[in-house]
Amino acid sequence: MGNTSQVLRASRPVRLLLFGAEAHSLGETVAAHDNLVRVEKDPDVVVCYGGDGTLLSAELRWPGIPKVPVRNSRRGHRCIPHPVADVLNGLAAGELVSNRYTKIEGEVLRDGQRLYSDKIVALNEFNVHMGLINSAVRFQLWLNGEAYDDGVELLGDGFVVSTPFGSRAYYAQITRGIFTKGIGIAFKSTNAHVNHLVLPEDTEYRVQITRGPAVLAFDSADEYLGLVEGDELVVRKHAQDAVILTCDMVKDLEQPV
Repeated sequence: MGNTSQVLRASRPVRLLLFGAEAHSLGETVAAHDNLVRVEKDPDVVVCYGGDGTLLSAELRWPGIPKVPVRNSRRGHRCIPHPVADVLNGLAAGELVSNRYTKIEGEVLRDGQRLYSDKIVALNEFNVHMGLINSAVRFQLWLNGEAYDDGVELLGDGFVVSTPFGSRAYYAQITRGIFTKGIGIAFKSTNAHVNHLVLPEDTEYRVQITRGPAVLAFDSADEYLGLVEGDELVVRKHAQDAVILTCDMVKDLEQPV
């Protein structure tokens, strides 16, 4: 663990970007601190004022930049519940605790070629669901190149590939549990013998759609990606972590700074 002095430069004011539907209301509170400067681009830190979706959206837009998630929602389970003035006081004083979280990256392959030009990256999860409400999706799974359960074809509503951070979200609704290390996959109402697996973070997951259609969503991204028969989703640990600043140490953190 470390405080913000290890993440942000103490030799100059902190460049602060406010993000969220009501983030503009924090302007006067920020202006009360001489060493906090509000900016619209190239920030040192992003203050996310809202709920968990605001935090996920911010990480998609400014990956790797430290985030301060301040709760302005009933559903901000990952957000700091303290008064915003206290949080900004802690940021200005360099007293917030820095936490580092694993992210995952994915590639969608069609006929062996990447379907989308860029890899997709998630802090929470990749969520694949049947594309038709009245038609299950079928898929097969490989773990580091080894076929899961002798190559059995899984049939159901889909699956979720999750990070430890995301295991408190949809993954927990499926499995009724969370994890703090590795990468997990949860099966949604399938014919699998188990409803989830959690493997080391260097595991590569490869899933092929054997009957679609299906849709792929990730974190709070606006777009859904369509998947058809033969398409593959390859998921592995992303090289860059997410950095989140909090008032107190996170007890279930999977890896300290």
